[in-house]
Amino acid sequence: MAMVSMAFSVQTPTLPNRCRFNRRRGMAYASLSNKASASLGVRLTEGEGNLPKLVLSSPAGSEVEIYLFGGCITSWKVPSGKDLLFVRPDAVFNQKKPISGGVPHCFPQFGPGPIQQHGFARNMDWTVVDSESAEGNPVVTLELKDAPYSRAIWDFSFHALFKVALNAKSLSTELTVKNTDSKAFSFSTALHTYFRASASDASVKGLQGCKTLNKNPDPKSPVEGTEERDVVTFPGFVDCVYLDASSELQLDNGLGDLISIKNTNWSDAVLWNPYLQMEACYKDFVCVENAKIGSVQLEPEQTWTAVQHLSTA
Repeated sequence: MAMVSMAFSVQTPTLPNRCRFNRRRGMAYASLSNKASASLGVRLTEGEGNLPKLVLSSPAGSEVEIYLFGGCITSWKVPSGKDLLFVRPDAVFNQKKPISGGVPHCFPQFGPGPIQQHGFARNMDWTVVDSESAEGNPVVTLELKDAPYSRAIWDFSFHALFKVALNAKSLSTELTVKNTDSKAFSFSTALHTYFRASASDASVKGLQGCKTLNKNPDPKSPVEGTEERDVVTFPGFVDCVYLDASSELQLDNGLGDLISIKNTNWSDAVLWNPYLQMEACYKDFVCVENAKIGSVQLEPEQTWTAVQHLSTA
C-alpha cells in the first residue's frame, strides 16, 4: 500500500480568514496548507454558518464532508453523486447546539445520564492533526482533548483521535480514546449515524438473536427482550438497543442501496426513527448506530479503539 503522510500544524493559523475558526472552549486553531492538502484529496473550506469544513475527494469521484465543530461527518457521496447520509432540515450550524444529522459523536456518554444527553464531543471543535494518501485515497485524522468546557462537565483529561478514510465505495472511521489523566475513568460512546432512507421501506439484517432494550413505547423504561426477526423494519417509532450485536449489519435504505455496516469493537447497535415526533423528516432517514453501551473502563495511559466500515456494492 502506497502511503503518503503529512502532518498539519495546530498552533498557528495560516489560513485565509474565511477558513479559520476562533479559539473556543479551549480548542486550538487548525491549520492546513491548501496547496499541499489538495494533492491528498483534502480541502478545508467554509461550510454552513461559516463553519470550517473538510472535503475529502477520492480519484473515483466519491466525496465526504466533515465539520470540525463536533468532528461531524455530514455527507458521504458515492461516485454517482448520491449522498447516503442525511442531515435533518432543522439542523443548525451556529455552534449553539450539535449538528443534527450525518455521523455525530456521542462521548463520553451515550443517551441520558449524569451529564448532558450524548455527552459533549459533538459540541466542541475538533482539530486536524494528520492527513495521508492511501493508494491515492484521502485519510484525515481529527483530534479532541479535554478543555475547560469539558472539564466543567466531566472532570477528566483525555485524548481522542478520529481517523476518517474514504475510498470509491466505502467510508471507514477509527475512534481512539486515551486516558491522559492520573486517575481511571469510564465512558460510553456511539456513532449516531443518520442514513438517508425511505423509512417505510428500509430494513436491517444481522440482528436476529440479539438481546434488546426496547424503548417503545416508553423511552424511560426499556423493555428487555430478544430480537426474533431476521429482517428488522421501521413501521413506526423505533428506539431499540441491540446488545452484543453482530460485527456486520446490512441496511437496505429503501432507495435502492444496500449498505454494509461492519465494525470492530463497537459491541452494540442502536436503531432509531422518531416517527411522528419529527414529522417534518422522519420518512427520509433511519439511524443505524454502532455503539458501546456498557461502560469502557480506562486506567491512566490506557486506550480504547473501535472501527466502523461502511460500504456499498
